Amino acid sequence: MSDLDERCASLRAQITATEAQLTGLKRELASAQEAAAAKSNSAELSDNQQVQSKSASRWPLLQEEYKRYGRQMIVSQVGLEGQLKLRAAKVLLVGAGGLGCPAAQYLAGAGVGTLGLIDGDTVEVSNLHRQVLHRSHNVGKYKVDSAIESLRELNPHPTYIAHRTHLTPSEAPRIFAQYDFILDCTDNPATRYLISDTAVLLGKPLVSASALRTDGQLMVLNNPPRPPGDKQGGPCYRCVFPKPPPADSVVSCADGGILGPVVGTMGVLQALEAIKVITAGAGNGEAQNTGTGAQQSPLLHMFSAYSNPLFRTIRIRSRRTNCAVCSAEATVTLDTITSGSTDYVFFCGSALPPSLLAPDERISAREYNEKYPGSDHGSQGSSASPSHTMIDVRDKVQFGICSLGDSINIPISNILASTSTGETPSWVPAGLAASESNDPIYVVCRLGNDSQLAVQRLKELGLDRGGQRYIGDIRGGLRAWREQVDPEWPEY
Repeated sequence: MSDLDERCASLRAQITATEAQLTGLKRELASAQEAAAAKSNSAELSDNQQVQSKSASRWPLLQEEYKRYGRQMIVSQVGLEGQLKLRAAKVLLVGAGGLGCPAAQYLAGAGVGTLGLIDGDTVEVSNLHRQVLHRSHNVGKYKVDSAIESLRELNPHPTYIAHRTHLTPSEAPRIFAQYDFILDCTDNPATRYLISDTAVLLGKPLVSASALRTDGQLMVLNNPPRPPGDKQGGPCYRCVFPKPPPADSVVSCADGGILGPVVGTMGVLQALEAIKVITAGAGNGEAQNTGTGAQQSPLLHMFSAYSNPLFRTIRIRSRRTNCAVCSAEATVTLDTITSGSTDYVFFCGSALPPSLLAPDERISAREYNEKYPGSDHGSQGSSASPSHTMIDVRDKVQFGICSLGDSINIPISNILASTSTGETPSWVPAGLAASESNDPIYVVCRLGNDSQLAVQRLKELGLDRGGQRYIGDIRGGLRAWREQVDPEWPEY
């Protein structure tokens, strides 16, 4: 047995070393590809300039561009002047996912001259229902490469720049400096603050959007862009949200779910707001809502797919006098960002999943399956094993998608809403509360996070009878069940 343990340890060490080497190789490849793309884009830009110079003596746009953009150029707020502003604009989209795909699609279609996309993720099957630039045959490919492939087919005129990496504080200023306008198409608080801080300090207007489940929100920030301390500048993300949400309250699309058209709506609106800012003052239309700056109040647009009306708009405050970035008392600078002194992960809280239970309060999916081999795990509604109780704390919708056959559903929201008042909560099954049995209780969720909270609350309510009854969770949740026990278990 010791030989097997040593062999396993050796293999794990080799895997760790190989993964580290692979990570380094991927980083080198990304750098090389970025350099090659920059060279290619430079050559492409030179070719385009040569083509345009041939007709520059008479018409500022190519004949094909007049045909392509004609329907938007005859809109009074755009005109030829606005189209030329779009062609001269350099826009960076941070994120090539649910928000970035539709935003990039409409910006490319509108004729923005240079579009940069930064994202270190690769395309997954679960992305395809909402990330509309990606295709099934591009699963496993860098998202930025997949997106640019589709964008080139849509419009070959713009220059596309791929940044195959996750945005980091050390690289953000260097990358942002290459562009005029930023779109925040990300989905986590730490990156949002980094994007906003960098945009303010470099004088770049920013459109920030988010979407989750059936809701979304949108803001145009740092517009007009002014140096820190200038009260005429637009507010930044910290002005609107000076404190980040609690780390354990942040829900991702993977956990909370998302409707494709919801995130698509917000991405399209991001493109619209960017076009409005870029073309401000062009054409013969009425005064623009953005771009002229101080006389316009900043707004927060909120979208809810199942509400009536669908949209609500509220005014948000101007720059805070004590903002850490855009006020006269600013403490965040480009140096503090690039040096790491401004720690975004610490500011927003740890993104790591919680580890709330002791090792002896947790059991692996494989160990549970071996301990109770007689339980019917294949279908919902079978009779529970008499030797234990399995509680599934996912919501009813997820429980309806798939569930262990011997489990009962008690949503985590119900469990956390109860308090230790001495009375047994109504959600506790009558048989479980009244029984004098000390048969163990196991808790399972999707990923093994909510189940830990549920175990703690069950013990606080006294269901462990002072330690006489075992209460623990399935480590890693139903995802671990799929990996360790049943490979045919639905992955969603």
